[in-house]
Amino acid sequence: MTFAAPSPIPSRTEYVLEAIKRGILTGQLVPGQALVETELAARFGVSKTPVREALKTLAGTGLVLMSQYKGATVRMVDAEMAHEVYDVRLLLEPEALRRAITRNSGFEEAAEALARAGSAADAAERSLANRDFHRALYLPCGNPLLGRMLDEVRDQAALVSAVAWAARPSWEKEAAEHEEILRLARAGDADAAAAALHAHIADFVRHAFPGQDGPDGPDAPGGPAATGGAEEGHRA
Repeated sequence: MTFAAPSPIPSRTEYVLEAIKRGILTGQLVPGQALVETELAARFGVSKTPVREALKTLAGTGLVLMSQYKGATVRMVDAEMAHEVYDVRLLLEPEALRRAITRNSGFEEAAEALARAGSAADAAERSLANRDFHRALYLPCGNPLLGRMLDEVRDQAALVSAVAWAARPSWEKEAAEHEEILRLARAGDADAAAAALHAHIADFVRHAFPGQDGPDGPDAPGGPAATGGAEEGHRA
């Protein structure tokens, strides 16, 4: 197993943190896998201290679980966890995009991320570009707190997507949906872009993790039915 080293490296802890995070989000480290401090320290050529601090930080973002008896493990993904994370996205992300559009954002970074996703050499790079695309849509919303709230679930959402994509690859359909969302955003159609983003997120979790309807299901207030309906087969 190899890890791509981030660059530049601001500190040993940050280096280890980003390397482990990348391993988790690209599927090199799978849900439930043990993260042994001594093994990671040897792999990265550091002491156990930066590894321990990195694992604590990743536990705070929801990517790692810490147990007194089992130590650190990559977080498992199930339907309940997926719906919890995506409920937050459904509540906040379309509104953040709507606000970004009203602020006349050019969405250049979103377009660049979409291009990277299209030319990605593998699923790992495509997954990271997809994550950057969504962030570039909501970050210009003009409310730093709203952006930080979405950032807090961004890694967990990427973990959910990584697990779902491993079972059911769907990047071509997602790319088409992303292009349409970006087109509407750049055209200044805030309502249509927000509705398309909502449908994109809602249908993904509903199809990838069926069997549990969250508060933003198809018949819920503000759900796809309330925004004009959602076309079957969307992914996030």
